[in-house]
Amino acid sequence: MPARTTSSPDLVVEKQSAKTAPPPMYKVILLNDDYTPMEFVVHVLQKFFNKGQQEAMRIMLQVHHEGKGICGVYPHDIAASRIAQVAQHARTRQHPLQCVMEPASDN
Repeated sequence: MPARTTSSPDLVVEKQSAKTAPPPMYKVILLNDDYTPMEFVVHVLQKFFNKGQQEAMRIMLQVHHEGKGICGVYPHDIAASRIAQVAQHARTRQHPLQCVMEPASDN
């Protein structure tokens, strides 16, 4: 129920609480290729996704064995920014490493 405040006898102002929905989230997925060294993939996971050594190794092995691995779940703008950063970093080092994003399910 809105709270009512009065600042003059003839004026009634109702305060309504704003309800905002959380932004839609997107999974950033690293894709396997036959050329990018495993050490570089671990480096990317640590540098751009703040993963520790063990977590980065686990994701890298998942990418290697299953063809893809989830690096993180972010709002659209952050996911797009991370993908662009990884692409730029990989290209300047002449690696074909690719990241993509897809909507995160609510399950």
